Amino acid sequence: MIRVLVVDDHPVVRSGLIGMLAVTEDISVVGEAGDGAEALALVESTKPDVVLMDLRMPRMDGVSATGAIVSGYPSTRVLVLTTYDTDTDILHAVEAGAAGYLLKDTPHAELLDGIRSAARGETVLAPPVAARLMSRLRTPSAPPAAQPSPRELEVLAAVARGLSNAEIGRELFIGEATVKTHLQRLFTKLDVDDRTRAVTVAMERGLLPTPRTR
Repeated sequence: MIRVLVVDDHPVVRSGLIGMLAVTEDISVVGEAGDGAEALALVESTKPDVVLMDLRMPRMDGVSATGAIVSGYPSTRVLVLTTYDTDTDILHAVEAGAAGYLLKDTPHAELLDGIRSAARGETVLAPPVAARLMSRLRTPSAPPAAQPSPRELEVLAAVARGLSNAEIGRELFIGEATVKTHLQRLFTKLDVDDRTRAVTVAMERGLLPTPRTR
């Protein structure tokens, strides 16, 4: 029997996965978690063979949780199951030690086979993900990406404070269209596709200060 822990911040998604796995004879769901921190605690208590891991979640994201699980519980395999297939997400998950990377539109039969393969210690990749990884390997290394300008970092710092584009424009005395231009350039330089990820990556790289905790 393969012991599985389901991790996703959307209750409906978790329920659907658990319902599907519950009728599978060789798979047993031993727990569910809504974020990476909760998953890490449950791995300690449930000792799953495979963790089905979403990526973007509150408190602790899937990449951070994957790294912690792989380093602390080497017998547990982490199989990413997400809607995101960008190069950045894939590489971060693989670098963290994920045993596989599947997309949420994967057919049920293929997902079940992926869980079984991960439990056997095999690598599991959705075809689009495998193609992206192969493309990265075949493409010569690109020159280092340009660093964000001081003005772009001012805009991003305002985003981190929760300001809208219009509010940022008023604070920095620039037009809202200019704010959008700065953000698009930031997305390209940081290799991200949304505001939240831009702030997170900038903090990880030391370009923005991390929030202080009391």
